[in-house]
Amino acid sequence: MNSGMILETKDLTIRFGGLTAINKVSTQIPEGKIVSIIGPNGAGKTTLFNLITGALAPTEGEILFEGRSLVGKTTEQIARIGLSRTFQNIRVCTRMSVLDNVMISIQRVPSYNIFAALLRLPDVRRADKLAREQAMEYLRLLGIERYASAAAGSLPYGAQRRLEIARAIATKPKLLLLDEPAAGMNNEECSELVDLIRSIHKSQKLTIMLIEHHMDVVMNLSDEIYVINLGSVLRHGLPEAIQSDPEVIRAYLGERRRRD
Repeated sequence: MNSGMILETKDLTIRFGGLTAINKVSTQIPEGKIVSIIGPNGAGKTTLFNLITGALAPTEGEILFEGRSLVGKTTEQIARIGLSRTFQNIRVCTRMSVLDNVMISIQRVPSYNIFAALLRLPDVRRADKLAREQAMEYLRLLGIERYASAAAGSLPYGAQRRLEIARAIATKPKLLLLDEPAAGMNNEECSELVDLIRSIHKSQKLTIMLIEHHMDVVMNLSDEIYVINLGSVLRHGLPEAIQSDPEVIRAYLGERRRRD
């Protein structure tokens, strides 16, 4: 593994029957940076995230996290190693309270056994108290602490997005993958999201991979950008270079500008 790279994919490929969804995708994600993945709908961006997090197994290629292969590991094993993600479609436990949603992430690996839990031994009470305090800290960080006792499904859309991010960072990942966090947001909400992600990136000392269609969000946040088109890497570079690249404009940015 190259020095300073927290994640690498090498010739990553996945085929579904005769369809090649991801074709020899090689990426290098520097530790501590924010790297965006952009491209048209159906380009393979979420499929790439699914491969990295173990939801899909590659047909060919390698995925290295801190020099260790992730291929063949389960999603739970990968989460324990230090990767966490959000999804295009919000995934929260809608009937549970906002606070309990975050506590579940904190307590995903209990520090006590089932008998201790049933008897409510002192260690269990202390662990639960600590998890509650930590969960409230994450809710404050995301600006949704006022919803702590509310059912997650009752939250406004933007607050549910924030809750999903709180759940993801509560697992204390080293690498956070955000799949279209600004989906459905207006310009003001997108601006607030940019500030929020910057704050999380700094305070939690995270490396972030970001899939996003809102180009203002991408350009304001990214240290580097990968452009995926038809399952392959079209371009990789700094935001200024990507924004002015003729091939990128033809394949993606130009189409979006015409639609806008």
